[in-house]
Amino acid sequence: MKRRRIIKVKDKTFAISISERAIKSQIRHVAERINRDYEGKEPIFLAVLNGSFIFAADLLREIDVPCEISFIKLSSYVGTNTTGKVREVIGLNIDITGRPVIIVEDIIDTGLTMAHMLETLKQQNPESINICTLLLKPSKLKVDLDIRYCCNQIPDDFVVGYGLDYDGFGRNTKDIYTLI
Repeated sequence: MKRRRIIKVKDKTFAISISERAIKSQIRHVAERINRDYEGKEPIFLAVLNGSFIFAADLLREIDVPCEISFIKLSSYVGTNTTGKVREVIGLNIDITGRPVIIVEDIIDTGLTMAHMLETLKQQNPESINICTLLLKPSKLKVDLDIRYCCNQIPDDFVVGYGLDYDGFGRNTKDIYTLI
C-alpha cells in the first residue's frame, strides 16, 4: 500500500515529514540505549496517554530488560495550541517507590506538562526518573529538562500521526505529518 504524501485531517492539510521506517529505526536505536542503561534493573515505563500509546507499544517491543508499563493521562492542548495549563485526567495506579521510572512521551514542546509530571512523580520517591520522547521541539522549551532519550528533534511545527492528533483525529497514520 502506497503512503499518501499529503493528508487532510479535519480542516487542515499535512505533508509527510517522518516516515514509519525512520521512526522505527530511531525507536530501535533508543531501545538499545535503554537496554544497556537498565541492564540488571526492572524499570517502570510510564506512558503518557493518549499520544504516546503507539510509540510506547513499539518501544516496549524492543526492550529486552524485565519491565512494567503503566499509563497516565495529562492534557495541555486545545486544537493546535498548548494552553499552558496541565490538568491530570487519569492518575498513576502503580507504586513507583524505589523503582527506576522512564516516562514515555509522544512530543515535548514547551516542557510544561513534563515539568508538572516530574514534580508529581518525585513525591513518590522513585529510584530515578528519565524521559523518553518520540519528538522534541527544542526551540519551544520553556523549562530546563534532562531528556535522556529522544528519537527526533523537530522544528516548531504542528504534527500529526503515529499517535499524535489534531482534535482527536489523525493518530492512526504510520508516518508523521507536518501542517502545511
